Amino acid sequence: MSNYDSYSSPQNPVAPRRLTRREHDKMIAGVCSGVAAHLDVDVTVVRLLMVAATVFSGGAALLVYLAGWWLMPRG
Repeated sequence: MSNYDSYSSPQNPVAPRRLTRREHDKMIAGVCSGVAAHLDVDVTVVRLLMVAATVFSGGAALLVYLAGWWLMPRG
């Protein structure tokens, strides 16, 4: 029996994690907060990476953020 089998037994079902925007820890739309919660990392790290990606991509990462804002459901 693998570890996966023990966690997904009918007595202990595991709900899949969904990528959603977070309302309680947001600065603008909650996209970075939702990504951080989904990846189980600190939200500050995701925000700093987003700023760096925006600067070094010439603003293309901003389009990714806007797409996340539009496509990710509130959670």
